[in-house]
This record gives sequence, C-alpha cells and structure tokens, in this order.
Amino acid sequence: MNGTDAWTVLTIVGMTGITVLTRSLFFLSGKPWSLPGWAQTGLHYAPMAALAAVIIPEIVMTDGALISTWKDARLYATAVGIAWYFWRRSVLGTIVAGMAVYLPLHVGLGW
Repeated sequence: MNGTDAWTVLTIVGMTGITVLTRSLFFLSGKPWSLPGWAQTGLHYAPMAALAAVIIPEIVMTDGALISTWKDARLYATAVGIAWYFWRRSVLGTIVAGMAVYLPLHVGLGW
C-alpha cells in the first residue's frame, strides 16, 4: 500500500464513515425539524466569534508572542480599516483602505 500502514487506512475509513453518518442524519429523518431558539441565537454570534478567533491573533501576535513595538504595519492597517468600515459600512472599502496602509508600511518601510 505504498508505505501506508493498515491503522492509517482504518482511521481514514472510520473517520469518513462517521462524517458521512453524522452529516446525513438530517436527511434521513422523515419529518422536518428546526433548531431550538437558543441554538438559533447562538448561530448569530458564531461568524463574529470565528472571525475574532482567527483574525485578532494575526494582528497582535508574531511567532506566537505579542508584538512588542508600534512599528508594525498591521496595527495601523487595522485601525484604518476599522475607521473606514464605521465611516462607510463597506467591506470592500475596508479591505482596500487597510491594504493601502499596510503595503506601503510593510513593503516600503519594512515594518
């Protein structure tokens, strides 16, 4: 099997089976179902929580440690992006404004 042992194959097959089973349970039910109210409320906050969990560490950390200097282009690009979003409420404009600050500072000045 090209260097793949039986336990690895068994693990992959088992995980595939469990994934297919758990994802298809919603389709196997004969009657329609709905989420409880508390779960629907929680789903409203899930995108923001996931975004915060992924983006914030990228802004304030380098190599697993908090940044120790203000000469970091990410800080200024984030500030400009947030300001743009609250001024214009445009996601595309937020990205463009943030990158317009980030690129000159990072590439030009080496921050």
